[in-house]
Amino acid sequence: MLKMSALPGVPRWAVIAAHAVPLATLPSGLWRVALAAGLPVADKPVGDWVEVVYVLGLSVVAECLALLTLGLVRGWGEVVPGWIPLLGGREVRPLAAVVPALLGALGLFGLLGWSAYAQYAGLGSGVTDNPVKQTVLVACYAPLVLWAPLLVAVTVAYHRRRKGHTGPAWTPAPLTASK
Repeated sequence: MLKMSALPGVPRWAVIAAHAVPLATLPSGLWRVALAAGLPVADKPVGDWVEVVYVLGLSVVAECLALLTLGLVRGWGEVVPGWIPLLGGREVRPLAAVVPALLGALGLFGLLGWSAYAQYAGLGSGVTDNPVKQTVLVACYAPLVLWAPLLVAVTVAYHRRRKGHTGPAWTPAPLTASK
């Protein structure tokens, strides 16, 4: 069984969710790498070297941002690693991780909403009319839908753990008979 190390007190579901985020971004990144490499995944290949650098850079940036989610369940999300100049060894304030994570999730939800709207409204020229290429494209990009909700869930778990909250996340009000 694969061991996913995390800090004590981190719920197992949060560890699994944090590890799922980079895995959810990986297929789209690999699709973009295939596009940049000139493989026939789209009807129009990537043009000049500037487009290749952009497509590859987008893949690297997306994967690096997704990997930051692991910091919410690991030690480097609580204490800055020693190799980072000026900050190494300092405690990470909870809001210094929570605010950027939630803003990132908000941006991801916005991109998801825009993408859904653009698809519904028929905006853009589309990547391919080939049904096989379209199926591969959708299969590679569909996991990205998980990124924002997983990031929110892991961020809330991080915040609750760092703030020392114990008990259930929500306790329903007791039911009382009204007269």
